[in-house]
Amino acid sequence: MDRITLADFLRHRREALQPGDIGLPEGARRRAPGLRREEVAQLTGMSVDYYTRLEQRRGPQPSEQMLAALARALRLTDSERDYLFRVAGHSAPDRRTSLPHVAPALLRVLDRLEDTPALIMSDLAETLVANRMATSLFGDSAARTGFARSDVYRWFTEPAARAIYPQDDHPRQSRALVANLRVAYGAMGPRSRAGELVRALQSASDEFAELWERHEVAARFEDHKTLIHPELGPIELDCQVLFTEDQSQALLVLTAPPHTEAAQKLELLAVLGTQRMGG
Repeated sequence: MDRITLADFLRHRREALQPGDIGLPEGARRRAPGLRREEVAQLTGMSVDYYTRLEQRRGPQPSEQMLAALARALRLTDSERDYLFRVAGHSAPDRRTSLPHVAPALLRVLDRLEDTPALIMSDLAETLVANRMATSLFGDSAARTGFARSDVYRWFTEPAARAIYPQDDHPRQSRALVANLRVAYGAMGPRSRAGELVRALQSASDEFAELWERHEVAARFEDHKTLIHPELGPIELDCQVLFTEDQSQALLVLTAPPHTEAAQKLELLAVLGTQRMGG
């Protein structure tokens, strides 16, 4: 671990960001450039003292999980993320097998979406990061580990995962998830994480195995969804998707037309999410 280089790199990247870059209000005039240390600490889930010690060249070696959180908070590119891992004394994550680093461009858009559910997903249907309203609607799947982070894995192995969609919509959702996974499998190959996920699902679910044999291929998301919230009931939402250039990650934004019942339910969803976070 190169404490001097790590400290200097963290400080320079922190000072290069402005509150608006991460969705925070600009607030009062700041004495120093960039984000405050406490703001970075809050974004990563670490204590202010821990982060301060890292910048003061006296902190302990961060874990890989902590470095991944720092890379996301500081909006690092893939190359910058790899550099951060190396100066902290870790090997750079294998981009073919590790959970993808969230694209900074998508994060910048997500940071500005506070009044409607939005989340960033990998091409294996893993939720990489979600805003407060999306977590209130879908639950915190980003906290899962292994294959359970993938919506497609949970859909075919956990019956409760289907409760968010109306029963009549289950067959279409099953086909869409398998067709999307087929795209990732074609791009990544049978020895990739996509291949491992396919083999795990073939063993775990007869339904998946049957659908996989249809060889349907499509990177698509329905532009209109009905989702069922346990307290608010059905919510009809429009879904807009923004992909990264390589199609490996997608930002999903769920909205409702103004002055509709669905828009009113989204307003209630925002209140429920705040109550749960404070409770």
